[in-house]
Amino acid sequence: MFGYSNLDPKNCEFIAVGTVLDLPAGNRLFVEIDGQPIVVFNIAEEFYAMADSCSHDDGPLGDGRLNNHEIICPRHGARFDVRTGEALALPAVVDIPVYPVRVRDGQIEIGLPRLD
Repeated sequence: MFGYSNLDPKNCEFIAVGTVLDLPAGNRLFVEIDGQPIVVFNIAEEFYAMADSCSHDDGPLGDGRLNNHEIICPRHGARFDVRTGEALALPAVVDIPVYPVRVRDGQIEIGLPRLD
């Protein structure tokens, strides 16, 4: 798997997934784009988006406990950095996708690579 966090925003198609009012600090928002489950976090008014799928067993990750910028898989305890998708603790050894996020006119938008 790979992350999209280093994509040049000029090469992204941004998709609105909600408003900043929908996602107060400390909360998360679950969305699906083209069949891909994604979880968006608001951590201290900074927004992060990552695949809602643990690379260890493909189970949902977004319901896990947050510890600063780490999400802990609720099933087996794997840890990932929500900013980079990096796998930080076993049993996961493969990173998970993360997506660029921007806020425009109060709308939270997730960037996906353009397919042109």
